[in-house]
Amino acid sequence: MPEPDREFQQRLLATFRGEAEEHVRAITSGLIDLENTPGVEDRAPVAEKVFREAHSLKGAARAVNLKEIETICQSLEEVFARAKRREIALTADALDVLHRATDEIERLLMATRGERLEQGPPKTGDLLGRLEAISRGSAAVEQSGQPDVEVTLPRPETEKNIAEETVRVPADQLDRLLLQVEELVPLRMGAVHRSAELRELARDESQWKREWAKVQFVARSLRQSIDRDGETADKKDLGARRLLEFLEWNEEFSKRFDTKLNGLSRFAEREQRSLSALVDSLLRDTKLLLLRPFSSLTETFPKLVRDLCRQQGKEATLSVQGANVEIDRRILQEIKDPLMHMVRNCIDHGIEKPEERTRANKAPRGAITIAIEQKNANSVEIAVSDNGAGIDPQRVREAVVKSGLIAAESVQAVGDSEILAFIFQSGVSTSPIVTDISGRGLGMAIVREKVERLGGEITLDTRLGAGTTFRLLLPLTVSTVRGLLIRAGEQSFIIPVTFVERVASTKKDSVQTVENRATVLLGGRAVSFVRLHEVLELPADGSAEKGTESLPMVILAASERRIAFQVDEVVGEQEVLVKSLGPQLVRVRNVGGAAVLATGKVVPILNVADLMKSAVKTSSQPVPTREVGEPTAPRQRSILVVDDSITARTLLKSILEAAGYLVRTAVDGAEAFATLRETKFDLVVSDVDMPRLNGFDLTSKIRADKNLADLPVILVTALESREDRERGIDVGANAYIVKSSFEQSNLLDIVRRSV
Repeated sequence: MPEPDREFQQRLLATFRGEAEEHVRAITSGLIDLENTPGVEDRAPVAEKVFREAHSLKGAARAVNLKEIETICQSLEEVFARAKRREIALTADALDVLHRATDEIERLLMATRGERLEQGPPKTGDLLGRLEAISRGSAAVEQSGQPDVEVTLPRPETEKNIAEETVRVPADQLDRLLLQVEELVPLRMGAVHRSAELRELARDESQWKREWAKVQFVARSLRQSIDRDGETADKKDLGARRLLEFLEWNEEFSKRFDTKLNGLSRFAEREQRSLSALVDSLLRDTKLLLLRPFSSLTETFPKLVRDLCRQQGKEATLSVQGANVEIDRRILQEIKDPLMHMVRNCIDHGIEKPEERTRANKAPRGAITIAIEQKNANSVEIAVSDNGAGIDPQRVREAVVKSGLIAAESVQAVGDSEILAFIFQSGVSTSPIVTDISGRGLGMAIVREKVERLGGEITLDTRLGAGTTFRLLLPLTVSTVRGLLIRAGEQSFIIPVTFVERVASTKKDSVQTVENRATVLLGGRAVSFVRLHEVLELPADGSAEKGTESLPMVILAASERRIAFQVDEVVGEQEVLVKSLGPQLVRVRNVGGAAVLATGKVVPILNVADLMKSAVKTSSQPVPTREVGEPTAPRQRSILVVDDSITARTLLKSILEAAGYLVRTAVDGAEAFATLRETKFDLVVSDVDMPRLNGFDLTSKIRADKNLADLPVILVTALESREDRERGIDVGANAYIVKSSFEQSNLLDIVRRSV
């Protein structure tokens, strides 16, 4: 194919993908509406809507010669054509197949991007056969027997009767446009700075005029005296005459300079005001182009909730509130995965099964709510809540001890609110087993890292048996921030004012030591006191404290902590443009970005979340103690691999040995249990489906033996049904890895956490 034709085809495919994704979202939303619409009469308009979307998508796929998508859409058309005529009934099983059809279309769309397809939905041919059976009204459709999920989404606040004229523009072009407009912000700040400098020059010139006025009379008297002497004046008087002539010329020059300077100052002031108004308006309007309603983020969540509930045998109602609140598209992109993880956690960890909820006098169907509210002009709060089991602090304590963060003898002394904060630590999970959905203890740590990188914070509120709520406070945009300019040592920094509680000063003798920590008294409460240059590991500026008894400090509040940071100088508050540090410095401790000041100086923007953690470490200053003697090398861990397949045994053995473990193998559960009675191991990695003694029974026997009860067991199996996973939990396995989603890095990560 010639190069121009190839480029045209790629542009055409990119246009098709954008259109197709909209149609698929509309079809998915329609399918969920059908699940929540029990009446046959009420279902007809919904079926008509989905029919039209499938028809439009079929035509678009035909235009770009994507036959498989076209064929699936043709089958969907036939199903919904008969459904809207009420010739067939769309049962829950039929709707399952229709959802799989949308999954297959999405999978095929991924292929048009050149992405690697994973094994997942059924083959297209098998799917078409099931769709044909539905259109014939056949009952021979795959039976799932899983409960439905009800999804409640907000209706638009207003219905627009007049269609707005729109134009489709690639989002990356809008991003580039915004970046170019943002580059005008330093120019605007520079104009403000130059205008201020001109005003200062005008003040200096006015000061000169006042000083000249004080001696002007003396100069005139001297001139008159010289004029009276006339020819008798000596050389000294002649020098004085020349000096007086210069002063008279200087006075005239000063008047002309004053006139020009005042005119230039007024012109610069007008230019600065016009430029500021223009840049602010242009930046505001450009940002509006990138604002997207929150609903654009949650469009895929109903299907996510539906599929997870059906996998786990649970029932849930998803409610989205405040979906019309608009946020910067870049914020939405960054927060999508964390929000999706929290919704998965609501189902996996929070919502109980119907029979458990019934025993607890709850409605069988759980409730999940995502609510967004604009808190002020610069920030929004997203609350993700469920009315499930809540988080048990005691289980968190056990997980914290297991991860080695706190010693077992000390963990009970930690309060519930403090212990719950550990769920945001990497490696801490309350899940009884590791699966492909949860249990690795990484999810909430990644969520917190994402939120803090955006300049926000996350808090937790939970009640055992009543439910859990996560609140994310996020900025509306990520381009500019109001910052406090401070100096620590010889370096200037910007601190986002969102986290600045107050600016104060204290006397040197007011700093006291409480439990080996420096503190100051603020509002009747002791607050930790640290020196910012020490936290940032910068050399001290000795001249800052010399000759003064007052110490300037900035009190920061984040994640329910308050810490007073001593600084060398508080310069002032200003708006700054946030610039990334580039791909070479993606993650720098205590630094969240950089800003260019009006003077042209580049200063770091501090990451307050990192800063608070570093301050806690600095203030505590633990002194490690150890016995004197030669260090001992860590003991090499031993693992027993159990599998009846020689290929699988060899693969697992080679992976684990390459990672530095001692590995021994067994051909089935019976041999493995006999080996365990004779030899001590740190971990068992076992298949499930084996002769003589399968993996489930082996795990049960290990848990029943008092000498082996605490031995970690990881099950690696091809059995991926919900019942098999639950049985793995019941028998006491520590992790359950499905071979279809097996990855070497995942296995080694789980092994490291288990031994």
